[in-house]
Amino acid sequence: MSIYTRTGDEGKTSVIGGRVLKDDDRVEAYGTIDELNCFVGQAVSLTDPVGFADLRENLLQIQQELFDCGSDLAYVQVKNGPYKVGEELVGRLELWIDRYEAENPPLAKFILPGGTQLASILHVCRTVCRRAERRTVTLSQQREINSAVLKYLNRLSDFFFAVARTANARMEVQDIEYVRSGKVFRN
Repeated sequence: MSIYTRTGDEGKTSVIGGRVLKDDDRVEAYGTIDELNCFVGQAVSLTDPVGFADLRENLLQIQQELFDCGSDLAYVQVKNGPYKVGEELVGRLELWIDRYEAENPPLAKFILPGGTQLASILHVCRTVCRRAERRTVTLSQQREINSAVLKYLNRLSDFFFAVARTANARMEVQDIEYVRSGKVFRN
């Protein structure tokens, strides 16, 4: 089997139900989700299977769901039938966030992204997730999409923030506050 098809040589790509330009807003949205998935894979590779088995399992689940997000956004026309991403995934992310946040020290100010290698890549995941969310918002202004994908990406970026802090906390590395930050979080 050849991995190249030559069908994209003219600047178009296939989506579910047709072909579009490679810089189409739909491709930008699910392409950024694909980029995020790669960074999540890097985070998985940095998780210690002993001290971070729970996080590793969550991240692997998220990688599957990011493929589902991309798939849901790849439809040229509104899909007849259920999408892969639903509100239950958003609710589950909220439960995970609450569980990880319970491990984190109180937070009042903005923090600098960083700390351990794992926390640093999780902050990269957070920012790429926010970009994926922005690309999906742009797409949603032009075409009908599965709105649960937008909610999922919004909550997922919160998840990455929480677990980046947990990664530091478990490794006993203190988050560094942004020195000119006012108090922005309520304890």
